[in-house]
Amino acid sequence: MQVELLGFVWLSGTSRLKPSAGSSTIKSVPTIAKSIVKQTIGYRLEQYTLKRPQEVLIVTAEIDGEPDQITIFKGFSSSLMRPTDFDPDVPMLPAGTQIIAIDRLQSPYNPLAPRYIQQGLSLSDMEVLLQEVGV
Repeated sequence: MQVELLGFVWLSGTSRLKPSAGSSTIKSVPTIAKSIVKQTIGYRLEQYTLKRPQEVLIVTAEIDGEPDQITIFKGFSSSLMRPTDFDPDVPMLPAGTQIIAIDRLQSPYNPLAPRYIQQGLSLSDMEVLLQEVGV
């Protein structure tokens, strides 16, 4: 049985994918998955905070129809409203997440006295900052 996924064909009984176009280049499923994850907004925001460690991001979002707030600092994400998975490879902002607003704060983050740099950024506003740091 062959299954096509994102332009690749899964080789039944293995964890390998080959390009649908017939090329002999074969990639593992984890390699493909990592390249997909690197394109998600959650991953890009985490990378942004690695490049700007003096900033904390608070992302207000809707995930699977439920409201959430995610704090992102030095490459790690944590939910302020629901349990955070122990595995850091599990994205807090999965594909399909609706970003409502992004706040930039100075670190260290103190919830009792937050120091805002910018509040209520849209995803398109944040995209400009992401491009500035190359993510």
